[in-house]
Amino acid sequence: MDDLATSGVWNSETFRLLGPVPRAIAYRSLGPEVQLIHLFVRLEHGVLYLGEGHHMGSRWTDGELEDCDLWIDQPLSVEVLDRVRPPSTPTALPRLEWLEHVNGDRATALRLFVEGWHPAPAPAAESVAPSVPVPVALAEFYRLAEGRPQVLGVQNFICSAAELRTDDEGLLPFGYENQGGFEWFLDPSEDDPIVWTVECNGERQAERERLSGFLIQFSLFEAVMSAPYKAWSDPVPEPIADELTRGLRRVPLKTWMWPLYQMSFYVAPGLVVAEGRNEDDDEECYVSVGAVHRSLLRPLTDLGIQWRHFEG
Repeated sequence: MDDLATSGVWNSETFRLLGPVPRAIAYRSLGPEVQLIHLFVRLEHGVLYLGEGHHMGSRWTDGELEDCDLWIDQPLSVEVLDRVRPPSTPTALPRLEWLEHVNGDRATALRLFVEGWHPAPAPAAESVAPSVPVPVALAEFYRLAEGRPQVLGVQNFICSAAELRTDDEGLLPFGYENQGGFEWFLDPSEDDPIVWTVECNGERQAERERLSGFLIQFSLFEAVMSAPYKAWSDPVPEPIADELTRGLRRVPLKTWMWPLYQMSFYVAPGLVVAEGRNEDDDEECYVSVGAVHRSLLRPLTDLGIQWRHFEG
């Protein structure tokens, strides 16, 4: 299954059901008195039984089931996966021209990355100007987000242009972590200001890159989190992480500061890798990968990594 709009096997442990499905039918399988779910896939010659399915999570709108993930009782082998969703080759991938501008013209780097990674924007409503004056880089970021709501974040978030407000010190809170653990602040009077990460206890630290670089880092991380195909690891020994990134290009920015670890980014056409390292542990790190096509994750199966979540 490589059609994002089609129901079917998503990975070795997940069957994805896409709706809409009328309430009466959905409740029969997912309601309070749930029935046993058996999963089958139609192949060229007959059908293949996958086993029992169990509800993982679902989304409903106006009484109809919009989508649902079902847990496959026994994880599928690579051989079965290749039968039910045969490997395919991408016809086109986002290119890396943006990388050449990172330490020269960061506005161009950000624009080329966003336009290459995200689909052409949907027709947008009339653009909304920021509610307070903002640096040029942030204004351009909002322009790129028009028609591309995922650009503002799916894991962590940049505030919408309409909700911006300065605080009592004249600083602008412009982004936040998804669980409220910290916010990002800047001085809107500066052209390319320092970005401050302020934790919920009030502790403050400066990001290593100013706003123009920070927005590229934010976009790379959210590209991983919003990618159609993902892979997330448990702690990985440093030599194995180095092997994973050896054939990739490192984004030439200083590490992105987070409260618990520092993050570097590596890229290839259609692929972004976020590697997080704890300052107090130089032996292990965490790896998160986002890809625009499933085939780009397949080489990662040969690295000896215990993937916590893998959609290759």
